[in-house]
Amino acid sequence: MNLRILGAVIAVLAVGGVLTIAAPRSADAKPEFAASTGKACGACHANPAGGGALKPYGQAFKANGFKLPGKK
Repeated sequence: MNLRILGAVIAVLAVGGVLTIAAPRSADAKPEFAASTGKACGACHANPAGGGALKPYGQAFKANGFKLPGKK
């Protein structure tokens, strides 16, 4: 294999690695929300462990500026 091709392959892999690390990711459950509200992650998330889709209560929490629904 020619050094030019090898260099190009290494460059492509390096750029791909950087993009994988730097690419935006979807938001995950935040344990500090559970700690500050006293509620389990499953109160807001469909997955009891947190992360992923929100239940209606979690959507209301998010829409209310990450404050418990009914509190401003």
